[in-house]
Amino acid sequence: MLIEITSKIIDVTPSIREYVVSKFEKLERMQVPMISPHVYVGKEGERYVIEAKIQIPFGKLFAEAEHEDLHAAINALEQKLERQIIRHIHRPDARRHRVVQRQNSMAVMF
Repeated sequence: MLIEITSKIIDVTPSIREYVVSKFEKLERMQVPMISPHVYVGKEGERYVIEAKIQIPFGKLFAEAEHEDLHAAINALEQKLERQIIRHIHRPDARRHRVVQRQNSMAVMF
């Protein structure tokens, strides 16, 4: 997978790129195809700001994380994206459950 990593203030070193790619490989194991992921690495004062935009089938994901440590910010970003992907995966199940409940309550009324 090709991940576009950009930064205006910080030089994106091979170690930073490798760490971000390793986190995205973990997200890829969730079997949701990621289309054109883009990661922005920035620094505001003493804090690192990491933003990610990912196009997935039937939606987009966006997450932002801040921390004083770059690796901790990347970890927080990965956790936020993981929660969004899990929510996206289980969304159809939740909708079906709601429909079944509604049909059962209608049957009880009659």
